[in-house]
Amino acid sequence: MINNKKVNYRQTVLGLGLMSMIFTTHADVLVILPETGPLARASSSIKLGISTAYQATGAKTVLKFVNTDQKSMNAILKQHVNKQTQMIIGPLARQDVEEVIKLAPKVPVLALNEVAIQHPHVLQFSLSKNDDAGALINIMQTDHITKLYVLQQAETAQESKAFFNALSAQFQGQIELVKNIPTKMMKTDGLLLLGNYAWIRQLKKLPIQNLYMQALAVEDSQPLPKGIKFCDVPSLYIADWKDVMIAYQQNPIPMAYQRLYAFGGDAWQITQQYLSKTKTANIDFNGRTGKIHIENNQIARQPMCFVSTGKGLAVA
Repeated sequence: MINNKKVNYRQTVLGLGLMSMIFTTHADVLVILPETGPLARASSSIKLGISTAYQATGAKTVLKFVNTDQKSMNAILKQHVNKQTQMIIGPLARQDVEEVIKLAPKVPVLALNEVAIQHPHVLQFSLSKNDDAGALINIMQTDHITKLYVLQQAETAQESKAFFNALSAQFQGQIELVKNIPTKMMKTDGLLLLGNYAWIRQLKKLPIQNLYMQALAVEDSQPLPKGIKFCDVPSLYIADWKDVMIAYQQNPIPMAYQRLYAFGGDAWQITQQYLSKTKTANIDFNGRTGKIHIENNQIARQPMCFVSTGKGLAVA
């Protein structure tokens, strides 16, 4: 796990005894996530993120976790929502989010994915590639980039597809796919590398200025090329959220799943703040996954961007 104040790499220790403590027959907040099936691993990371944030805040709200795998949302809500239920966190799968929306729930729901349809009682929160791409484009605009060269690793093209499509839709300048690093670049040209860490590290003669990458290339405690910029969830690099570090120490996992610890932590914070506010109030906070803004039940997330100094990372 990368935690950056200057940027230091640090880990802290957790003793986890909280899961049994927060299970109960009735719930103030119902967490509906799959414990088995294809989304179980992601769900496990999100749940641990929720739980460590819950414990860190000293919340009095009671949580109840329910396994949604191979169960209809209608059956789950009928069985587990009661007079004590103040809010629901989940579901995770898009089809389940759509089903919940169609059920028109009376209890507020924080869905952990985004779909096209909406309902006033269902907030939709995700680690959207649109948010990641938008944050990186903001950095490119600050750098006055008008033309972007994109060099892509063939083996990770599918993994980078959603990010590239989101960036292409939002970037106002010219984008050119290339097979090699351009030998001459203007001051307003940028180079975006889409690939994994090993692929980026073997590239030669990379420019120091106007060099960008997708966060999926970041690996634990591994140095990055000097000058390269990327945008990601800040809690992986800045040690302001001890609950995320606690979750990681309890269960060290790859970066992709570490982001879900942060995602679960912010899901809990959104829930906690939403329940303490009036429905018309806006909510703003600096979250584990970026700056969170909620207005009219719409959640906007802005990841934080970083630059490699050659010795570590700094906020871009």
